[in-house]
Amino acid sequence: MAIVKGGKNYLTLNTIKTHGTKVKIISLEHSDLKERLMSMGLVPGTKIEVLRSAPMGDPMAIKVRSYNLALRLKDAKNILVEKIEE
Repeated sequence: MAIVKGGKNYLTLNTIKTHGTKVKIISLEHSDLKERLMSMGLVPGTKIEVLRSAPMGDPMAIKVRSYNLALRLKDAKNILVEKIEE
């Protein structure tokens, strides 16, 4: 799902399906897990890589800094990202 913010088009993390895709976090929308996710390094400006999804699509695995994290799609929906090229 594309979201326009500040004149730019962004995506929510749950829409990134291609394994190996690298993205940069733009913002985290309000949720019950926002503070917990931020304490684990999911803060604006952080670069992450989508590693894989479970066979049924949920959860998804991402690489954040130096560790891997499994994230439910409903939580990934609250993370606004932009694709980056490396």
